[in-house]
Amino acid sequence: MNFFKRLSGAAALLLTAAYVSSAEVKVLKFATLAPEGSSWMNEMAELNKELIEKTGGQVKFKFYPGGIAGEDKDFIRKVRIGQLQAAGFTGVGLGEIAPEARILDAPWLFKSDTEVDYVYKAFAKPFAAAIGKGGYILLGWTDIGPVYVFTKKPLKALEDMKNEKMWVWEGDLIAQAAYAALGVSPIPLSPIDVMSSLQTGLVNGFYGSPLAAVALQWFKRAKYIYPVPMARSAGAVLLSKKAFDDLSPDQQKTLLDISVRHLRKLNEQARIENEEALRSLQKQGLTLTDMPGPETLKRLEELGKKARRELAGKLYSPQLLTDVERALEEFRAAKTKKI
Repeated sequence: MNFFKRLSGAAALLLTAAYVSSAEVKVLKFATLAPEGSSWMNEMAELNKELIEKTGGQVKFKFYPGGIAGEDKDFIRKVRIGQLQAAGFTGVGLGEIAPEARILDAPWLFKSDTEVDYVYKAFAKPFAAAIGKGGYILLGWTDIGPVYVFTKKPLKALEDMKNEKMWVWEGDLIAQAAYAALGVSPIPLSPIDVMSSLQTGLVNGFYGSPLAAVALQWFKRAKYIYPVPMARSAGAVLLSKKAFDDLSPDQQKTLLDISVRHLRKLNEQARIENEEALRSLQKQGLTLTDMPGPETLKRLEELGKKARRELAGKLYSPQLLTDVERALEEFRAAKTKKI
């Protein structure tokens, strides 16, 4: 009889231990617009695999890819009410959380990958502080790539864009400012509605990185690519501060270390794949129109400065804009001097 009591007690302890072990598992629900099978999701899967391994299965992500949980503004709302804990945000979402970070998407600001990396590093502290103020922890930047304009008709001059029905992400102040500088009145839509709108003819032009155009299949509704990128598209993987604080110090350090490494690898890979995607799009029939002359390039540079100034005080401070532009000028000057 005592044996059975002891056996029963041991079983109860095992059940209790199993329950406690299960209850301690931290599942971080993560949403993104990136589709399943994309390089973004493949790298996040590798990140998750290592996170599970290094935390003994106590911390893991559960993914909601391809916009099934909505888009950036939906992600923010769902994080707020606890339905999600993390997300891969584009610049639009970053603008809601940390408006200062939207300077990374400013029109005609960057000219190369090295310039982007320089600004990320030089302004790491103010960007991280702005994200923290918004209630999130930065797990890593995701450089989405150069933003090109895709159309059904060739843009032989900047003025030609005025005749196109261009899409703009609803609420995207950066893209709206760029279009306004060009004198274009775009049609605001959620990115989830872009494909159907291209099919019905509600819009016939859009902007995005080559890799995104391929991943989202939007390229099938375009024939031409304007050769000068409108901007660089910044993104970030963010975790709610509340969810981060629920992790132990060791788990926090492990998550941060793993995330930084994998997201850096993702950025390197995405840059290569964006170049490959641009070549692939041309092989599939899209035409990269001729590079405009120096006068047009100079005009774009001036329009970029004008658009960035108009956004100062609305998203980022005038001082931050001045600091970033000055830092880039000094970086370019130093690079030219070396040559």
